[in-house]
Amino acid sequence: MPVIYLVRHGQASFGADDYDVLSDLGRRQAEVVGAELARRGLRSPLVVCGTLQRQRETAEILMKAAGLPGRPRTDARWNEYDHVALVERYGGASGAGPVDSRVMQVLLDRALRAWIEDDAEDGWRRFAAQVAGALDALVADLGPGRDAVVVTSGGVLAALCAGLLSAPAEGVVALNRVAVNAAVTTLAAGGSGVSLLAFNDHAHFSGERRELLTYR
Repeated sequence: MPVIYLVRHGQASFGADDYDVLSDLGRRQAEVVGAELARRGLRSPLVVCGTLQRQRETAEILMKAAGLPGRPRTDARWNEYDHVALVERYGGASGAGPVDSRVMQVLLDRALRAWIEDDAEDGWRRFAAQVAGALDALVADLGPGRDAVVVTSGGVLAALCAGLLSAPAEGVVALNRVAVNAAVTTLAAGGSGVSLLAFNDHAHFSGERRELLTYR
């Protein structure tokens, strides 16, 4: 049975001119999760990531740390939604200047909930369908006994897991809020479909590595 390891990208550069770049901490997180995946004994893994820089960089560092050859396959369907545009549209941001990460999370929670409840065909519904389609395509490419690693983002993980659990809007927001950078969510692809085995596993950031644990 194929196992799919969904990895959230390492910490991006919140507050910098270019958010879509891993921080120094994010690069270290990518190394650690790569070593963790190697420890799990992946079976001829197919590695896929979105096209965002923070996703591609995480995938490349992860593969090197795990001893995996080649380069990751890219698929834009694994990309994150535009959280800045979403907050500007739904979150009630004033545009008066930069906000800290905690305030941004409150605004994002509000915006994400409104986006989902808006139920526009070209909004959340399209995003969730796009993510589900990416997963279906990935499963179709995996033969028996072959695993996959997907480097993606928190909103994508929330959409997928909420879909598998039939969770309402509040569930999506709750899952999105607690997504840990470079955490691992595990799915199993069997004859009856895809099942969620574990969400947001970040035990590799415990003990001596506790300082590597970040949410934003």
